[in-house]
Amino acid sequence: MKKEVIKEPVDWFKYENEAKAEGFGIVCGIDEAGRGPLAGPVCAAAVILPEGCIIEGVNDSKKLTEKKREALFDVIKEKALAYSIAVADEKEIDEINILQATYLAMRRAFDGLEIKPDMALVDGNRDPGLGIATRTIVKGDANSMSIAAASILAKVTRDRFMLEMDEKYPEYQFAKHKGYGTKLHYEMLTKYGASEIHRVTFLKSFYEGK
Repeated sequence: MKKEVIKEPVDWFKYENEAKAEGFGIVCGIDEAGRGPLAGPVCAAAVILPEGCIIEGVNDSKKLTEKKREALFDVIKEKALAYSIAVADEKEIDEINILQATYLAMRRAFDGLEIKPDMALVDGNRDPGLGIATRTIVKGDANSMSIAAASILAKVTRDRFMLEMDEKYPEYQFAKHKGYGTKLHYEMLTKYGASEIHRVTFLKSFYEGK
């Protein structure tokens, strides 16, 4: 007989509360969207929420529908004490590589906060070098309300940009794949070549294999 696994509810402010208990006053959550696509920027967001502010429906942005993310976007901005969204574009990605560009976008988002935190919770396992105390949390976007909120702001911002690019470059059908390496996207690349917003370094193996 299969044993039923009962999942414990997520303590969405566990990491924020631990930081406060350690003496940190203002804690922000930081996450990114768009490391994997073949085109467009990587986008990052930083969010400071009021203490204990649970926003109904907020979760890892990848677990939410596009419609749900869009609905939560304005709610998060309204309830946050401060938020900031920033990007590193495809040219910067090609110049310094995607990891460093992700750090750059995160630092830009952090620097854009109107309220300066003294502790940052960052999704993942690498420190982007913010210049303050930082805790990296693997799957942080599914375990921290601040990081989850940041993941939604970053994802929606990037998706909206790719929808604008769909109008500018309709032949690539960016609205359907948002720049990710789908079969359709590769078919359009084969037919039309790369656009100005494609990441050249991400396409080397594709063209070398042809």
